[in-house]
Amino acid sequence: MFTRSIAARLFWSAALACLVVLTLAGLALTALYRQTAQVALDEQLNIYLSALVADLVNQRDDSNSEPGQLGAPQFELAMSGWYWQITKIGTAPPEIRTSRSLFASYLPHLPEQVALDAQGRKRGEIEGPENKSLRMLERDIDAGEQGRYLVQVAATTASVEAQVKQFDLALGITFLTLALLLVAAMAVQARYGLRPLRALRGDVMAVRRGQADRIAGRFPDEIAPLAAELNLLIATNREIVERARTQVGNLAHALKTPLSVLVNEAEAESTPLAEKVVEQTQVMRHQVTFYLDRARAAARAGAIGVATPAAPALGAMARAMGKIYPRIDLSVDCPDSLRFLGEKQDFDDMLGNLIDNGCKWARGEVQVRIEPAGSIGERLFLRALIDDDGPGLAPERRAEALRRGRRLDESKPGSGLGLSIVKELAEAYGGRLELRDSALGGLRAVLLLPAAA
Repeated sequence: MFTRSIAARLFWSAALACLVVLTLAGLALTALYRQTAQVALDEQLNIYLSALVADLVNQRDDSNSEPGQLGAPQFELAMSGWYWQITKIGTAPPEIRTSRSLFASYLPHLPEQVALDAQGRKRGEIEGPENKSLRMLERDIDAGEQGRYLVQVAATTASVEAQVKQFDLALGITFLTLALLLVAAMAVQARYGLRPLRALRGDVMAVRRGQADRIAGRFPDEIAPLAAELNLLIATNREIVERARTQVGNLAHALKTPLSVLVNEAEAESTPLAEKVVEQTQVMRHQVTFYLDRARAAARAGAIGVATPAAPALGAMARAMGKIYPRIDLSVDCPDSLRFLGEKQDFDDMLGNLIDNGCKWARGEVQVRIEPAGSIGERLFLRALIDDDGPGLAPERRAEALRRGRRLDESKPGSGLGLSIVKELAEAYGGRLELRDSALGGLRAVLLLPAAA
């Protein structure tokens, strides 16, 4: 779902990048800290190894000196994790001296494949007393007449692991706090950065709903050309609609004169041919009127930013219908806030046809109510309900009544175009017309039309 939102894409892609970067940085820092702690341990072991080697060398001049006097208490405590061992090579069995901390245990040797460093030392990890992991440094010393010795110093890696764990905990807390701050900053950045797009969307919706006639306001350099193009598109749309109206009107006037001439000439004769010409000319007039009205309505429906208040238009229609049908009790109900998203002429044509049809068939009462219909998708709609107490219409005949030119009862005047015009006009605006049973006993016409906010 979020992939359809630019803000979500920006946020989640940045959050994922932040997570990857922080994770890699955390792993790198942990590895670096572990290496640093291990180097520090090696340096400390090297100090003790150098002291033991010095004791061995000095032992040649002072036979009473005893190697291993390091002055470090951890080598005196049994199984403390700090050990040294001096092994005289070339004797059988080997002479081995150890720190008191080994407590009758011995240190193993590093494998032969471990390479020597520049100072002739080996370093590595072994398994020592009590199966604990030890970090060891060892060196082979030639003491001349005293012989050759293998000097080993080892210390538990538990201290390094403890330091690394403590560092990991502190690093995790720090990076988690940093990640939360970065995520919050990215959310604010995405919201602030996309604010002009939201403003542009609001302006476009205002134009579409008839609340404004163009996009106003100042936008960043990246969006300003889009706003200008949209304003140009709106202006072009209105120009096209106005041109279509003019051309339709010109066509109507151009056809009206030849048709009138044909009717006048035919009415001057009393022959069957003249009567047929008059009959077909009237049909042509109805057809021309219908299709011209349909083209005009389609052009108006495509207009952007046109809205019509529903209550005043309905009130004017009710007053006109009251004069035409004085015997009908006509009641209307419409909130003042409702507006039709379209031309007033089309609204009058649709409601006028439906109210006229209701009054024509009603016995004595017609009720008209317009109400909000909520939103369908991203568009708001209004619903007009026209009820009469007439004879009604069977469900199987309602679809036929909406077909162009169909008159189900020839006793009533009309061309049969009213309901079909309403239906096609409503569909041109994205709405619909339905015929149902009325609570008054007759027919209910339900007209769904787009509403302006």
